[in-house]
Amino acid sequence: MWEGTESFKRQSRMYHFMEWLRQNRGLSFDNYHDLWQWSVTDLEGFWSSIWDYFQVKSSKPYTRVLAERTMPGAKWFTGAEVNYAEHALRSGSPGRPAILFQSEIRPLTEVSWEELRQTVASLATALRNMGVRPGDRVVAYMPNIPETVAAFLASASIGAVWSSCSPDFGSPSVIDRFRQIEPKVLFAVDGYQYNGKPFDRMGVVAELQQSLPTLEKTILVPYLNRDADPSRLSNAVLWQDCLRESGPLTFEPVPFDHPLWVLYSSGTTGLPKAITQGHGGIVVEHLKTHGLHMNVGEEDRFFWFTTTGWMMWNIVVSALLTGSTSLLYDGSPGYPDMGVLWKFAEQTGMTVFGTSAAYILSCMKAGIEPGAQYDLSALKAMGSTGSPLPPEGFQWVYDRVKRDLWLASTSGGTDVCTSFVTGCPLLPVYSGEIQCRALGVKVEAFDEQGRPLIDEVGELVVTEPMPSMPLFFWNDPGNQRYLESYFDMYPGVWRHGDWIKITHRGSAVIYGRSDSTINRMGVRMGTSEIYRTVESIPEVLDSLVVDLEVLGRSSFMPLFVVLREGVELTEELKQKIKDRIRQALSPRHVPDEIYAIPEVPRTLNGKKLEVPVKKILMGIDLRKAVNIDAMSNPGSIDYFVQLAAQLNASKTS
Repeated sequence: MWEGTESFKRQSRMYHFMEWLRQNRGLSFDNYHDLWQWSVTDLEGFWSSIWDYFQVKSSKPYTRVLAERTMPGAKWFTGAEVNYAEHALRSGSPGRPAILFQSEIRPLTEVSWEELRQTVASLATALRNMGVRPGDRVVAYMPNIPETVAAFLASASIGAVWSSCSPDFGSPSVIDRFRQIEPKVLFAVDGYQYNGKPFDRMGVVAELQQSLPTLEKTILVPYLNRDADPSRLSNAVLWQDCLRESGPLTFEPVPFDHPLWVLYSSGTTGLPKAITQGHGGIVVEHLKTHGLHMNVGEEDRFFWFTTTGWMMWNIVVSALLTGSTSLLYDGSPGYPDMGVLWKFAEQTGMTVFGTSAAYILSCMKAGIEPGAQYDLSALKAMGSTGSPLPPEGFQWVYDRVKRDLWLASTSGGTDVCTSFVTGCPLLPVYSGEIQCRALGVKVEAFDEQGRPLIDEVGELVVTEPMPSMPLFFWNDPGNQRYLESYFDMYPGVWRHGDWIKITHRGSAVIYGRSDSTINRMGVRMGTSEIYRTVESIPEVLDSLVVDLEVLGRSSFMPLFVVLREGVELTEELKQKIKDRIRQALSPRHVPDEIYAIPEVPRTLNGKKLEVPVKKILMGIDLRKAVNIDAMSNPGSIDYFVQLAAQLNASKTS
C-alpha cells in the first residue's frame, strides 16, 4: 500500500544507523531483515551500538552489556549509572517547543524546553523538601496534561519511582494499584472534563488519601476549577506553591536497573500486576523505538491519543528523549465531533499521529474524510496499536487521510512498555500486516511443542531477553506472579499471550489474545478476523465472540453484536451475519447463536473483555471472573451474568 521513496529511506535514522554501523563497527547489512537477525543474535553488540549511537550518558561506565543471557533475571549494563530525566531534558532545541497541549477546557498551549526544565527543577526541589528520596514512590491521579509530564520528570530526576492513573479510574481501581507500592506523595487534579461534561474528583482524592496509609503529602493541581481549595484535603499543598521553590536542575545518578516507574496490567481478572521497569532499560529501548523505528527526531511533533493509565502515555513522554515535541490531548476523541483530533493535528503541525485501531475504525464508520477536511500537509506517519488493524482500516487511512503516508501498525505490551512487532521506514506497508519484528526483540511464533513457525499462526514468544522487560512485579514474593505470567508454558521463553503469524518476508499479523482464540474442530482463528468480518456489515457497530467448551456441548460459540440505532436482530440479519462469516472465513466459525447487546464490555483502555466474558458464561462467579472497577462500562457485564444463568439452567434441565 505504501513504500518510502529512496530519499525518504536515505534520510531516515534507521538508514543512518546502518551507515554508522558500517563506519564504526565494520558491519554491513544488505537489508532490514539481516540487520534484525544480527540484532537478536549478537545482543551485546547490538545494545552496545544503541548505547553509543544515541550517546547514552552514564556517570559510571558499564562493565558488561549483558552479564547473563537468561529470562527472567538478565542483568544489563552492569555498573552503569543513568537517569531517564537527564536524557529526556538534554536534547531540546530552544527554537522548538517541548510540549504542545490542548484539552476540552484549555486552549492550545505551548511549553518551551526552558519552561519545562524550570518547572521540573522547582518540583524536584519541593519533593526533596517533602522528604522524597531515591526509591520512594510518587503517584499521580492526573490526566494527560503538561503538569503530569513535569511531575513525572521531577520524580525521575531524584530517583523516585513513578506511577500514574487516569482520573477516569474509580477509586477502587486506583487503590488496588497504588496501595501495592506504598506511595509517599500524591499528585492529583481537582477534576476534569470529558465529552463536554465536568467531573469533580475532590471526593475521590480524599478517599485515596484515607486508603493509602503511607501517603505523607498531596500536591493538588487546580484543573477543572482554578479556585480548587486544598483545605478540603488533608496535608495538601497547591501546585503553584511548589513552583515557587527554587533550586538547580540536578539528576540523581542511579543504577541501570533502578526502578523508574510502575505500570499495571488491566486488572480485569484479579489484582493488577505492578510491572516495574528500570531507568536504563527504558532509556535504551525508547531511544531505539522512537529514534529508529518511528524515525522521530528534533523536527518532529509526536502524538498518541492516550490517557495516563495506558503505557502509550509513557511512550509519548519518551519522544522527548530524541528532542522531539510531545503532543498531549486531554478529552474525548469524539467531542464535539469526530474531527477534533484531526483539527488538533492541523493546528499543531503534527508529524506522527498515533492512535488505536478502534479509533480508526470509528472514524471510518462515522464517514469522515480528514484529508479533505483538514490541512495534514505536515503529517508523515500514523501509528496504530491496541488491537489488530484490519485491512479495511489500512484502506481507509490511504483513501481518506493521506495517500503518501507511512502507516506503522504496531503491537507490544505494557509488560515491556514497547513494541514486539512494529514499523520500519525502510520497508513497504502491506495491508493488514505489521512491517517487521523490532530490533533486539527475538519474536517467534511457536507451536504447542515450542517449534518456530513461518506463515502459520502460533503463540507470540520472545526467546531472548530485552532491556525493558520487568525488573520484577512490585509486591510479588519469590517472583511467583511474574513467572506464572510469562514463563509457565515454555520455560525460559517469554510467552506473551497473543496469536501471531510471521510471514516469509518478515512481516507479522496479530490475531488477538491466544487465550481467547476460537478453536473449532481443530482450526484455530483469532477473534480479530471474526470482528473484521462481522463489523464490515453496515448494521453492526461492534461485536464480541467467545468459544465455550462446556455447557453440555463439545463447543458453543456465541456471537454478540451491537447494532446501529433502529436496527433489530431479525432472523434475516442473523442469516446475513452467518453467511458473511461462512463466505469470508469458514463454515467452522459460524456462530452457534447470535445475541444483540447494548454494548461490548471493555477495559478502561478500551480492550474487549473476551476472557472474562468467557469465564462468566462458563459459570465462574462474577467476582472471580472480572474486576468491575477495571471496566470502562461495568453495567455492560450484567447481560452476560443473566445469560450465563439461562445457559446453565438449560444445560441442567
